[in-house]
Amino acid sequence: MKTCYQVNWQTSFGGGEVYTRFACAALARLGWRTVLFAHRDAGFWDSLDMHGAELVRISTIAEIDAGLPERDALVLSHNVLDERTATDWGARHRLAGILHMPLFERDPPGLAHYGRLFAVSQHVLDSARQRGLRNVYSEPLLGVADLAPRGPVGPLRRGPLYDWDRKKMRDRLMGTATAVAGVRRGPEFARLPGVTLGIVSRITPIKQFPLLFSILAPILADLAGLRLEVFGSGGYASVRDLRRELRPIRERVRFWGSQSDVAAVYRQLDYALSGLPEKEALGLNLIEAQACGTPVLAVRAAPFTETVIDGNTGYLYCDPREDGGAEFRALVTRILGGAPPPDPRLAREHLERFSLTSFSARLERALASLEAAG
Repeated sequence: MKTCYQVNWQTSFGGGEVYTRFACAALARLGWRTVLFAHRDAGFWDSLDMHGAELVRISTIAEIDAGLPERDALVLSHNVLDERTATDWGARHRLAGILHMPLFERDPPGLAHYGRLFAVSQHVLDSARQRGLRNVYSEPLLGVADLAPRGPVGPLRRGPLYDWDRKKMRDRLMGTATAVAGVRRGPEFARLPGVTLGIVSRITPIKQFPLLFSILAPILADLAGLRLEVFGSGGYASVRDLRRELRPIRERVRFWGSQSDVAAVYRQLDYALSGLPEKEALGLNLIEAQACGTPVLAVRAAPFTETVIDGNTGYLYCDPREDGGAEFRALVTRILGGAPPPDPRLAREHLERFSLTSFSARLERALASLEAAG
């Protein structure tokens, strides 16, 4: 049996970790054995079905190197390797990397030394080509609407809101205080009257939620009958900044923290809302929402134009930085006026692109291109 050595040393759980899980599922379908090198501090892997992947705990690159064969291993990295490591592994192994982020504002030197780079979207692929990288595979891998639980499930309750940085004294102190308070069970979610918009995402800088709502919140404040439910965790500053921009509608906003059963979350929403587009790679949350039958609202720009069919699986609107939110206001006004929501489940061909079967076929072609490159 062929073996793929995957590398993911992230210590917090996000879209890249969901991606790693369904990559393991695809590899298992294709008859590959997977060994996953994961950071010792990343306890979330123990709660996930990793489809038979063998988990090897590491803290350093040297430990990964020691766990690899001497030569000719297939290494698939979800992290950007430093130039020295990428040069070494690229010379000794068949090294591939999944590009989880666009490169318009980034230019990691190690990427040029990979045998192949697999972009998760055309948006990311275009950014890599603009950086002059010639080792980028020509077909985006896209992703999977992976709705399997990410931990214990039960009634939706308020979960952890902050991702604490244990390297910072302030975060360690606040994290300890929050953990003590968190022993008490949070309130259970129940829908409230009105149209419910939802954010189901980590609250991170790449999403640009504070900037988005600096424009949208005053518009939403003018529109009665609409609520915003926020499901996801983030760093202290990211959550603080989002709260600040949501002050105009603070009485109609609730924060629920991270959740294990995202499928149950999407089914409580009338529409799922994206962040701003340019720093996004794919938008797995929008793909997941559509698979659950929840239409989405997103800016009309890549990568969302790759994953949303305007009018069929949701609505795309003009970037509010360009029109001050005028098109968004008109769209939400129509929704509040009783316009029937689109049903994404009717777009079967579109959703099939994000099935595990389709992803497995794309991954098989991508790996074949790496093998052909020698």
